[in-house]
Amino acid sequence: MILVTGGTGFVGGHVVTALRHAGKPVRCLVRDGRRAGALERLGCELTEGDMTEPATLRRAVDGAESVVHLVAIRQGKRSEFEHVMSRGTQDLLDEARRAGVRRFVLMSALGTSEKTKDVVPYYGAKWDMEQAVRNSGLEHVIFRPSFVFGSDGGILPTFRKLAKLAPVTAIPGSGEQRIQPIWVDDVASYFTRAVEDEAATGGLFEVGGPDIVSWNELWHRLKHALGVRRPSLHVPMALMRAGALVTERLPGDIPLTRDLLTMMEAGDNVVTNDDAATTFALDLVPLDEQLRRGA
Repeated sequence: MILVTGGTGFVGGHVVTALRHAGKPVRCLVRDGRRAGALERLGCELTEGDMTEPATLRRAVDGAESVVHLVAIRQGKRSEFEHVMSRGTQDLLDEARRAGVRRFVLMSALGTSEKTKDVVPYYGAKWDMEQAVRNSGLEHVIFRPSFVFGSDGGILPTFRKLAKLAPVTAIPGSGEQRIQPIWVDDVASYFTRAVEDEAATGGLFEVGGPDIVSWNELWHRLKHALGVRRPSLHVPMALMRAGALVTERLPGDIPLTRDLLTMMEAGDNVVTNDDAATTFALDLVPLDEQLRRGA
């Protein structure tokens, strides 16, 4: 049995689908089973619980051989990141050891490092999660994905709407920072392989797609895929932060936050080695095809 946390999320839904298509038995930790019909239809076992409630984590890991841990938050107070991500992951690991779980697969984030852990709470919590997994004594695999693109979630649908509807595309700063978007089903393939691939044991893998582009080039390619010709405008980071200060107060999942802008300023979000390509040898979806699928 494979326990998946975060299965109702964008990436989680694709990971669970890939695991089930590979014939793997999956149990999903969900906060409300009534809202997890898609997982149930895939043949998943559901267990209700929350990362902030250790007793529910104990029930979730009982009888599991592996854990795929995908839960994260992107907005909130520093204390919330610590409670849900840092403390929650440690509690999950404690229960996993108690239950005799053999393997733990974690989704971290590209850009996470000892150098960046104090830049924003998100990176700090991801760093805490990585260290907890590394020190757990369990077999483990850690992935650090770049921006994950898909047609049904994540940030690409928001970019698509902006490119189609906004009269001008606002690009923060110079737009020269580089990113390496990866298609969500490729991420799911990495996780599915990592559950059993012994060659991956103990590995920390940076994963991105086959193409590295600047933000300027990304918007150019996206507009080409959509067949739109609207102009772009470079907006100083100070003005972008002022706008983010307003949007952060709106309800829902806000795509632009001050922390995201800070992360963009921290440097390129690209893979620095070929460890994932060498270990897994996956045939990854090129960026232009990603944008075509998401158009």
